[in-house]
Amino acid sequence: MSLPTLLVRLDLGRSNAGLLKVVGDVAERLGAAVVGAVACQPVQMLYGDGFLAAEVIEQDRAEIDQDIAKAEAEFQAVLRGRAQGLEWRSLVTFGPLCEFFTREARCADLVVTGPALPAPLFDTARHVDVGDLVMQCGRPVLVVPAEAAGLPLKQALVGWKDTRETRRALMDAVPVLQKAEQVMVAEVVHEPDGAAARGRLADVARWLARHGIEAETRTVKSRGEDAERLSALAAEINADLIVAGAYGHSRMRELVLGGVTYDLLLRASRCALLSH
Repeated sequence: MSLPTLLVRLDLGRSNAGLLKVVGDVAERLGAAVVGAVACQPVQMLYGDGFLAAEVIEQDRAEIDQDIAKAEAEFQAVLRGRAQGLEWRSLVTFGPLCEFFTREARCADLVVTGPALPAPLFDTARHVDVGDLVMQCGRPVLVVPAEAAGLPLKQALVGWKDTRETRRALMDAVPVLQKAEQVMVAEVVHEPDGAAARGRLADVARWLARHGIEAETRTVKSRGEDAERLSALAAEINADLIVAGAYGHSRMRELVLGGVTYDLLLRASRCALLSH
């Protein structure tokens, strides 16, 4: 079990240094190659007759080309010598940006991205819905907080729920957890006594041990939102990585990711590995 190829989604028009440092840490530990990818939409402002002014198109394209070149240069500079190989992909399209990254995920074992950003604070022509990416790409996604400066993997926390998504996330995370110094598997418990939860966690710990991962287990009593309890535990043990399943709701609700997943995507303060 391995993750030999990483696909990293970079933002245009801003530094990706922190994200790339995390990618470098992961690539070195796993002996992985890295594919860098960017995408954006061109200007879509129209005049009354339905045509764009030529100078507007040319200026916009020149700015896009410049931003893509800067992103590629930073990608090469930060990751050179830290990965088994580097590859670059970019696209300028009028289509949904998430579709590009979802397609490109076919070449990778793990997708790495920055956190979800509220659209009003970000250029919509360059905005990617990270929730959509997690739900659609068919690969585990490592979400990296904006302030990240690396991923030391000293303490990993698995947020356990006895669901398909969590089992998938744990399987996907095995190569990363094998590199962590300490691993804890925790379940937020809603039942009066935690005997059933402790039994589930014991099964998970034994399964991890067969993959060379020694894990501590803990039940956490529910007090309000599960995300808050998991976040508090992550802060208590100083976790630098959280592993969790990703859950989505109906498109009628705009794929607003629920509970723990939403918290990890929009208010990320530590790296989170999510699978759907």
